[in-house]
Amino acid sequence: MLRRLLAILLPVAFVMVGAVLAPLGAVIAQQQTQEVYVDRLADAGRFAALARTALESERRNALVQEMSRYEELYGIPAVVVAPDGTVVTGSGDRARMETVLEIATATGGVTAALAGERPEPPTTVWPWNTDPLVITEPIGRDSEVAGAVVLVAPTDRLSAGVLTSWGWMALISLLPLALLVSAAMPLSRWVLQPIRRLDEATTAVASGDLDVRVDAERGPPELRRLTESFNTMVDVVRRALDRQRSFVSEASHQLRNPLASLRLAVENLGPYLKGTEAREAHEVAIDETTMMHRMLNSLLAATRLESVTGTEAVEVTGVVETREARWRALGEARGIEVTTDLPDLVWALAPAGGLGSILDELFSNALRLSGGTRIEVRAEDGEEVRIGVLDNGTGLTEEEREAALDRFWRSPRHQNTEGTGLGLAIVADLVREAGGRLTLGDGLADEGRRGFGVVITLPPADPPSPS
Repeated sequence: MLRRLLAILLPVAFVMVGAVLAPLGAVIAQQQTQEVYVDRLADAGRFAALARTALESERRNALVQEMSRYEELYGIPAVVVAPDGTVVTGSGDRARMETVLEIATATGGVTAALAGERPEPPTTVWPWNTDPLVITEPIGRDSEVAGAVVLVAPTDRLSAGVLTSWGWMALISLLPLALLVSAAMPLSRWVLQPIRRLDEATTAVASGDLDVRVDAERGPPELRRLTESFNTMVDVVRRALDRQRSFVSEASHQLRNPLASLRLAVENLGPYLKGTEAREAHEVAIDETTMMHRMLNSLLAATRLESVTGTEAVEVTGVVETREARWRALGEARGIEVTTDLPDLVWALAPAGGLGSILDELFSNALRLSGGTRIEVRAEDGEEVRIGVLDNGTGLTEEEREAALDRFWRSPRHQNTEGTGLGLAIVADLVREAGGRLTLGDGLADEGRRGFGVVITLPPADPPSPS
């Protein structure tokens, strides 16, 4: 963001300096052009006075010598033109004077001068212009015009002078430009510092850390107010989540004892009930209380699972190995074979402290709901880390897989099985918040059954450096 802001500010600084230099450079070029024009016009006026005397007295030698000396000193040829537009005299040979007259005639200045008028001043001479500066001065005025004096002055020295002035001006402008550039860096850092802290804080919040806070004492007043609002928002969200989790946990705990007492009381009614209908109603009541008891246990487990926040680098193989013995024992108790297929070391970015609980939940679902005889936990390392829990059970249809990640959804075949339908949905949320994804697919094909598989894909992580 700092680079993008500087990419905006620095061109603006250059444009500001350029906006000042451009008109100033134009003024300098115009002023120097005007100075040269005035000097050449004064020279042309002096030659016009000499030419009038020479033409009246028919003594042109002094005029020719003066014009030749002038060209030797300044490199500017001078020509006297008769009222009919022919060359009378001037500096240099005849061909040279004819060339000078052609240049002057092309500008239209000779016609105006022979009409007794002084031509308009020339436009500004820029460093890239190569056209000469043509000065024409009438000899006499009004009806007494006896001819015109023409000066064709090269503009190379004038262009070089303008360019030199611009160079000094650009060199001097480097000082304020350097000041603007040097001020842009600390100013940008000061403005962006709260934004950078907010960005880091929002990243932490997105990863589940609701204890993060941003310093609201530095930066522009508007960003300080934004920072305070952000801190307030995080406090509100954290308190709301804490109250929600506390309510579910405390309500579940508070309901366990009354529910256990209710179940015991319902069971104790058995010896006093007579008749088939009464005993059937009694069994239904016991089943319902048992189901409610399982529901409370599942809600408590789901609350613990949802309390997982943040991400951390986790060695997947090690996490699975710490649970493998327990999973095998649970599988043997139900007649299910449990196997693993793991590489030596696999590091992944997983929910902080929650990967083990996530795998426990997926294994528990496969153990209770698959109806199969084999469960395999496998991991693959590559551009992404894939962890799968697969079984050879009956699996789910395509329609059921689409609905399986909804909270409280349960397959019609598992309505009387322990569980709430929350675990898989919560696991999917946790994996997504860690930057991964959860997909449902086929499992271990066996005897015509597709099986069922849950695959967690997580970003790879670098092993933590030894301290």
